[in-house]
Amino acid sequence: MTKVFIDGSEGTTGLRIYERFEQRNDVEIMKIDPELRKDPAERAKMINASDITFLCLPDAAAKESVSLVTNPDVRIIDTSTAHRTEAGWAYGYPELSKEHREAIKTGKRIAVPGCYATGFITIAYPLVKAGIVPADYPVSSFAVSGYSGAGKKTIAVYESEDRDKELDSPREYALPQQHKHLKEMKIISGLERTPMFSPIIADYYSGMFVSLPFYADMLNGKQTPESVHEYMTEYYKGQQFVKVMPFGAEADTNGFIGANNRSGWDGLELFVTGNEERILLTSRFDNLGKGASGAAIECMNIMLGCEDNKGLNL
Repeated sequence: MTKVFIDGSEGTTGLRIYERFEQRNDVEIMKIDPELRKDPAERAKMINASDITFLCLPDAAAKESVSLVTNPDVRIIDTSTAHRTEAGWAYGYPELSKEHREAIKTGKRIAVPGCYATGFITIAYPLVKAGIVPADYPVSSFAVSGYSGAGKKTIAVYESEDRDKELDSPREYALPQQHKHLKEMKIISGLERTPMFSPIIADYYSGMFVSLPFYADMLNGKQTPESVHEYMTEYYKGQQFVKVMPFGAEADTNGFIGANNRSGWDGLELFVTGNEERILLTSRFDNLGKGASGAAIECMNIMLGCEDNKGLNL
């Protein structure tokens, strides 16, 4: 029985992780007294008595929790932004490479990717790694997400009966180009330039897509949507959490790719579309699944050596 403590179990990500464990008989959830959940001494006690601690906290609190670790055997899975590009932390996206998977399997400090970063890096990492996308390419990306990814306060605003009518419409944000996921999007993908990124929040609970457009004549080799699709299909061959959709699959939905179609699912779908001049890649998944809680549990499963999809919805 693996002893698990969720530090920040009242947040959206923490609650979803807790729910996924309810039907598992191989995990013992350590519960903190609600009145002491912000008390450093009590948190330290719980963290150091656990085998694995999930951090579902703001960045500053996540760093504080790591500083409380005194038991060298405790393994940390952090869902915050705090450690995703820090030395000594494994980046929790096992499908990217055998090296990423091995680092998760053997590591004691795992940083779970951000939701937008997951969709972006799924596309950018393999293409930059192969040299198809030059490292200095001026990459841009746009994305649409449900409001659950913005946390409990935003969820309350969207679900309020007397909310502002503006919330009925999709809203672009992070306009100064300082979104907190940009650092990992650049560094993990191997890009030399920070991407242009335009995220949009919309009036539905969960699910998202992230799109990256490319000019074919700025890519290396004579690339077409078909050739890029072939490469991505081979790259993610055999991966149960990342599914490259058949070429032309968007025709099944009249040429539309919805953002909320995979709400509640823990995998990710990848579409390759466009024409011989402009190629568009789009990843679609649940921001609370592969984009957060589902990815965190997948990492734990790999660390424990059980089925990758145990307790997850595929």
